[in-house]
Amino acid sequence: MSTFDPEEAVLRAFLRLRSSGFQLGVGEYMVALKAVEGGFGEDLEALAETLKLLWCHSLGEQSHFDPIWQAIQAQVSAQKRRKPPFPNPKRLQATTQEQTQEQRETDVVPSREVRPERQPEPQLSALPVQAPYILTGDEERSSPQAYYPISRRSMVYNWRYLRRPIADGPCDVLDLAATIRRVTRQGFYLAPVYGRRERNNAHLLLLLDQNGSMTPFHHFTRDLVETAQQEGSLKPENVRVVYFQNVPAVSVFQDPYLTEPTPLSAVLSGCDSGTSVLIVSDAGAARGYRTRERVRGTARFLYQLKRYTDLIAWLNPMSAKRWVGSSAEIIANAVPMFQMDNGGLSNAIDVVRGQSFKHFYSSS
Repeated sequence: MSTFDPEEAVLRAFLRLRSSGFQLGVGEYMVALKAVEGGFGEDLEALAETLKLLWCHSLGEQSHFDPIWQAIQAQVSAQKRRKPPFPNPKRLQATTQEQTQEQRETDVVPSREVRPERQPEPQLSALPVQAPYILTGDEERSSPQAYYPISRRSMVYNWRYLRRPIADGPCDVLDLAATIRRVTRQGFYLAPVYGRRERNNAHLLLLLDQNGSMTPFHHFTRDLVETAQQEGSLKPENVRVVYFQNVPAVSVFQDPYLTEPTPLSAVLSGCDSGTSVLIVSDAGAARGYRTRERVRGTARFLYQLKRYTDLIAWLNPMSAKRWVGSSAEIIANAVPMFQMDNGGLSNAIDVVRGQSFKHFYSSS
């Protein structure tokens, strides 16, 4: 059973890779810790694969990662093998023989007085000391401060802009402009003009990619769902959440554990031209894969979805520079895609609420 500390190994790797030129921030460090908490790092080999997936953006960085990780692995193995030294067997045998000889002499001459051996006077001398272990600059163990690409507070703030007001409530709101127009037209004032109270009639469909490469981002998707349902301007019954893995196929799921399937056609049939749809997925950018099956499957799904509504946006937890060379680069040209940060969520909400927004993705 492995006895290494995965969090310590993550911190050592983070600090050494940063000093070697890797563009890593505290956000990448916190995502790695979340992956470790989720079980991605039970041993050194599994942890290395997880860190490569999260931190290496090219083959060159992967080749640079390997020798650094081998050094960390050797250091961890050395700490596990460190044990108290054993005595020299030859010296131990000689000591035993001397003790046996002394015992024989005592047995032969029992009448001899045994005098205590005189101890030499203690002498003061310099004691051997070992210099304390001082961490080098790249192994400083002070944990970085928590940082997230988008905070829960920002999510709450942005959701309040997702509104589709409709005046169908009680007629008890004073319409000052209409009252002034009536007084101007009649020449005298009789009574105020009231209008109907407005309510937010926006409907939101959240499609969330779950498990696989999205596992480190479950924290953000969970906050996204909770703030939309409980802390935004939307009514909870107007927010529907479904889950999928990699591509929304024939069936999607009603729970984050992917145990309650439901037909995708049934979900889409509940949409109309006023339904706002927000898709959250890395679209293959986390691992840097570009697969024909994923692109084709996503294209089929988007074709079906656009038959019901055009208020569609895609939120990607990976930064836009990581989309290059992956399936996300192709998908981003078919649907407005934004990276998951404060500005990206704001732009995505502008799209799904029908505001005119010119979005052109370019790999440059």
